[in-house]
Amino acid sequence: MEVYLDNCATTKPREEVIDEINYMLRTCYGNPSSLHRLGLNAEKKLNEARETIANFLNVRKDEIYFTSGGTESNNLAVQGIVEKNSRKGHHIITTKIEHPSILNVFKYYENNGYHVTYLDVDKYGFIDLKQFQNSLDDSTILVSVMLVNNEIGTIEPVWRIREILKEKKSNALLHVDGIQAFGKIPLYLKKWEVDTFSFSGHKVHGPKGAGGLYIRKGVNLDPIVFGGNQERGMRSGTENTLGIVGMGCAVDIMNRNFHEEREKVNELKSYFVKNVSEQISDIKINSGIDDNFSPYIVNITFLGIRGEVLLHFLEDNGIYVSTGSACSSHGKGGSHVLNSIGLKNSEIEGAIRFSFSYQNTKEEIDYVVDILKKSVEDIRKVIMR
Repeated sequence: MEVYLDNCATTKPREEVIDEINYMLRTCYGNPSSLHRLGLNAEKKLNEARETIANFLNVRKDEIYFTSGGTESNNLAVQGIVEKNSRKGHHIITTKIEHPSILNVFKYYENNGYHVTYLDVDKYGFIDLKQFQNSLDDSTILVSVMLVNNEIGTIEPVWRIREILKEKKSNALLHVDGIQAFGKIPLYLKKWEVDTFSFSGHKVHGPKGAGGLYIRKGVNLDPIVFGGNQERGMRSGTENTLGIVGMGCAVDIMNRNFHEEREKVNELKSYFVKNVSEQISDIKINSGIDDNFSPYIVNITFLGIRGEVLLHFLEDNGIYVSTGSACSSHGKGGSHVLNSIGLKNSEIEGAIRFSFSYQNTKEEIDYVVDILKKSVEDIRKVIMR
């Protein structure tokens, strides 16, 4: 049996998405900037995808800009805001548990003279709102917070961030890294008054290489890629038309099945956590299971075991999981997220991230728990010798 539980890293494309991409490759291969029929057909498909995604997010279609994926979207938002507003101030705020595509940009600006505040989080991963409130000043131009943490699933209260910005009469713009939230939790970008919001196609059963950025009407950013003025000058370069159309197809299906699929995943996560807790000793569950956490993610430490060793034991039995963010897997050191929530090095070393999708079944979960239990017991026997 093959069981894929690494859906935060990427998801398996839906069959309908694969069919749509094949159609684009074979039939609708024109450049959407070309004026002939093939170009106009490609442009039409591009606009349909833009409208589908805008409708899902309940925003205007001219507020959606396509990119190559989540990393570019985050870079465009952060760099675009900072460069546009550098004359207004040099203070920017983020959290200690952001994705590298945010943290590394902030480190870049910190090394180039900007004052950066990295917000602390509690043991569940929730940001310190009092620290945030106290850190705001007249020089603050940007606040960037991940809505759903990609390692432990914490849902940050971005709506409270906006309230605090209003209370403090701050003009700072609010960027939300929405890559693990898009298609996974209800989104209210207009109500929350989010200025920019990033998303990615391959996290929602679409293709890799396509993503996007919502930019609220009236918010001005400096582009970071220059060229032929595609995407209204915000992101030049020939659009990845087949990837964008594939992403639009995935979002269309996801929109129609959102509540049903989310409820199924929520039940699977609860079922998994319950069975692991009952059948395997000496574990530490690093993710919550209530509504303040994504139903798609659970992070568990298996004490006394190296997570990488357990990962390969599971892989040998057709089970695919992760020890953390796929984008950080080649880096040195343990998870900065687990370190920030106060875990010891030994607890970080034994952590595994399980991330679910609508494609998973209860039978798969039973199989995973059985193999997980056996693998943990076998590894611990070897260690105890």
